[in-house]
Amino acid sequence: MRVLVVEDEVRLAQTIRRGLELEGFVVQLAHTGADGLWAATEDSFDVIVLDIMLPELSGYEVLRRLRARDVATPVLMLTAKDGDYEQADALDLGADDYLTKPFSFVVLIARLRALVRRRAPQQPVLLSSGDLALDPARRTVRRGEAVLTLTPREFGLLEFLLRHKGFALTKSEILRNVWDAHYDGPENVVEVYVGYLRKKIDVPFGRTSIETLRGVGYRLVDPAGTGEGQVQDESGSAPG
Repeated sequence: MRVLVVEDEVRLAQTIRRGLELEGFVVQLAHTGADGLWAATEDSFDVIVLDIMLPELSGYEVLRRLRARDVATPVLMLTAKDGDYEQADALDLGADDYLTKPFSFVVLIARLRALVRRRAPQQPVLLSSGDLALDPARRTVRRGEAVLTLTPREFGLLEFLLRHKGFALTKSEILRNVWDAHYDGPENVVEVYVGYLRKKIDVPFGRTSIETLRGVGYRLVDPAGTGEGQVQDESGSAPG
């Protein structure tokens, strides 16, 4: 789940970012209204956290321009202002929710997930491939009756693969959606985490859920469409 946080208080923005990332969100930060508007119109996000009191453009103006450009991404307004008129103004301009500082991080997480569910009710409650099932709301993964324990990054990677089951995904696409839109580290971190994931979801069960596509990236196999083959190593070759 990709979140844009537009907040000019750098320390607070970093705190929100760290907390969201621990919950498996991919977070991009902007510290001015102009930067937030540019990011929200040039990139794709599942939800936007938008402060009202921002330099260059206020959160109200950012929201007004987003809706004028038919950007329908859910927006949660985050502000130190606490008053009925401020809340009404935000909602009238097209905000989907409103949270006043200081806020409970548990409530922030719950509201963000609620906004995403409200926007995409067509998405299945469970993501699955064969007997592999991931529950985004409960943050659980099962292979048949076995409960699997994944790190937040492994969970995010598996969720992204399952949401695009059967499609070839490049390393850059995976980095952009599971790591960060501005990640500038080595691409082989994807190989490392695919390896971690295979050791947990496939190897103990004799399965091959994640295919290596040479020169392209990876694809999560849909057993109903392509079947599951032998266990393969990171190079894509079946063990001899």
